[in-house]
Amino acid sequence: MIVIRPLAAVAATAALVLAGPALAADVRIATEGAYAPWNYLDDNGELAGYEIDLGNEVCARAGVECEWVINEWDSIIPNLQAGNYDVIMAGMSITDERMEMIDFSEAYFPPDPSRYIALAGAEFDFDALSGAKIGAQGATIQAAYAEENFGDGNTILTYELPDQSVADLAAGNIDIIIADGSYLEPIVEGSDGAMVFVGPDVMIGGGVGAGTRKDSADLNAAISAALVSIKEDGTLDKLMVEYFGEAAAFPE
Repeated sequence: MIVIRPLAAVAATAALVLAGPALAADVRIATEGAYAPWNYLDDNGELAGYEIDLGNEVCARAGVECEWVINEWDSIIPNLQAGNYDVIMAGMSITDERMEMIDFSEAYFPPDPSRYIALAGAEFDFDALSGAKIGAQGATIQAAYAEENFGDGNTILTYELPDQSVADLAAGNIDIIIADGSYLEPIVEGSDGAMVFVGPDVMIGGGVGAGTRKDSADLNAAISAALVSIKEDGTLDKLMVEYFGEAAAFPE
């Protein structure tokens, strides 16, 4: 049974009872619901996407009931740490900085190059970028990268939701967006040539995994065990192809 409700309706004090690597309690999984094709709300207002299907499969193989919780991106780690849910599955790249705060499961998506998009016809010298307005979703690895590498002489604008940056680019309010390539590819493809990739690809994160609290080692191990099983029988590759195209596959 998969239950979806917003964070405000979730009790913050519910505890997990674990029995070794097999879980004996409901598990609450947080996602953003605004990052297609990873996680998003469909036309009926229901959660859908790669991580939703994958998370449901993880729960089925672990033999637990899962409840999906929608939480804004910029507070998703603090609310995990506060006990408002048990797992994050939200396109979150595994980084050393984040691993100081939370643990990550076995990766369920390989390292995803960050890419830049701009309006067609725009040209930029990324070796000497100056005077550009660069958009990124706040609290992401791309926002940190843009600030570190282009903060001097350019304007870095951060957004609560990723599609807000796309709207600003379309309106000419910013010049460039940096985000996960897997998120930007369908946007470029669906823009009828209005938006194009520019500049070099950038490798920042180390793959995508499920985040858990530091005190949830058994839960993390159970999720990782389920993910290994999902990889080994080909289910993960099928989901990747469904949501990211025929070329998508997890490396051996």
